[in-house]
Amino acid sequence: MTRCARNRRVFFVEEPEYVPGVTPHLKVRAVGGVTIAVPQLPQNCADAIGAQRLLIDDIVRRADIQDFVLWYYTPMAVPFTRHLSPAAVVYDCMDELSAFKNAPTALRELDAELMQSASLVLTGGQSLYEARRHRHHNIHAVPSSVDVEHFAQARAIAVDPPDQAPIPHPRLGFFGVIDERMDLALLEGIADARPDWQLVLLGPVVKIDPASLPQRRNIHYLGGKTYDALPHYIAGWDVALLPFARNEATQFISPTKTPEYMAAGKPIVSTAIRDVVRPYGEQGLLRIADDAAGFVRACTAALSEDRDTQQCKADKFLQHTSWDHTWNHIHALLDDIARPRQLTPAADPKAAAV
Repeated sequence: MTRCARNRRVFFVEEPEYVPGVTPHLKVRAVGGVTIAVPQLPQNCADAIGAQRLLIDDIVRRADIQDFVLWYYTPMAVPFTRHLSPAAVVYDCMDELSAFKNAPTALRELDAELMQSASLVLTGGQSLYEARRHRHHNIHAVPSSVDVEHFAQARAIAVDPPDQAPIPHPRLGFFGVIDERMDLALLEGIADARPDWQLVLLGPVVKIDPASLPQRRNIHYLGGKTYDALPHYIAGWDVALLPFARNEATQFISPTKTPEYMAAGKPIVSTAIRDVVRPYGEQGLLRIADDAAGFVRACTAALSEDRDTQQCKADKFLQHTSWDHTWNHIHALLDDIARPRQLTPAADPKAAAV
């Protein structure tokens, strides 16, 4: 979206925050050229959909948005935006959200509505594209990309963050949301098989009971970290992990952290997630294992591999992977669907918004 903001005005509407006694309004801030608007709604709001609809109308009016594209990351935004008249609709379908734990019951119906109304559908990976390509005439796979420069900082960082510094080596690390997609039994098995290895997990625990997390002396839950802090933590790892369970919630995932780990210069071991096996596993860019014994063997091999040779192979792959490249591709697709309504000169700041 920051790249989109170089050419268009971008208003990114977040999910609402519920605040006791508040009068409905938008909390607005600017980040990287993107205007981020967070609806502030009272707790126990009787009509959250109606309140958000009014707030959306308000920002359209105040910002004098005339020609615009509606870009959806979730079908749950459809009920408070379907009354609008956009030049085009983009459905950025990053995952099969209806398969996630505690998914709203209306999600499947709204997803179907959005697939029908969308001018352009983008999928977060190849397997999701293959599952949906028969459902839309203008659908494209947009696999995970990476900010190579940001994560490559890890290769030159020598000082550990304070909460990671006391943890011995070797360290096997993971960053991301810890939820039903995480194979907790696998983590437990690795920790028990190699008590001399340290498992470092960064990220919030969501939708699962924290009491269900395996507790071992060599498993360390360090909580959520900022994007800017991640290279500092990864720098101190010996192996990066993708310990995903094989279930409905992971059937179509395409983990963005895969190329991020590669850019950071770390060997990777993953379970056999389809969009990880293809292309990364098939090209020998990481190791695949699906049980504790297999992970121990794969991590043992990763710890002793020739890092320079492996990094050279990873860097060659990453030469063709960047958010700039991804955005250029999407920009061309966006121009194709939005052009019929864009009659005002592109220099006019009211001409286009997303």
